[in-house]
Amino acid sequence: MRCWCEDLSVATTREKIAMTITRIQKITSSLLGAANALQPVWWLVVRCYIASVFFRSGLTKIEDFDMAIGLFEDEYSVPLLSPYMAAVSATFFELAMPVALVAGFATRLAALPLLVMTAVIEFTCQHHVEHTYWALLLAGLVVHGAGKFSADYLIQKRFSAGQDRI
Repeated sequence: MRCWCEDLSVATTREKIAMTITRIQKITSSLLGAANALQPVWWLVVRCYIASVFFRSGLTKIEDFDMAIGLFEDEYSVPLLSPYMAAVSATFFELAMPVALVAGFATRLAALPLLVMTAVIEFTCQHHVEHTYWALLLAGLVVHGAGKFSADYLIQKRFSAGQDRI
């Protein structure tokens, strides 16, 4: 037979555990709220980082376009395209898509060619772990979109506000 003080001790321990769990839930909820609040900043940083990587590469190609063609003749064996067309298309996408990414305009569409280019680079000529990082960030943009700090968000907000009035 148990003493009444043992029952009190068990009840007190359960209450302490319940209070601890409640505190952990509140802290977790606060951290998740902070993380959600920072999401727009995260996607803006991702867009600017990826844009800078590809834009700098495009500037390098446009500075010496003959060298870019030479790279596609000798080093980068791009399937299905002539070296000239590969250099032109790579330069175009490396200069145009980053501008769209920074503005957050047609972000999902702008990220797709850069994701394809990253895959082509990775699987045909150069293997670097940073290509995996770029691919993950670009895939995140394709799936998630640009976030609140973007032209996409403003356009969506404008068109969805217009539909509410109809």
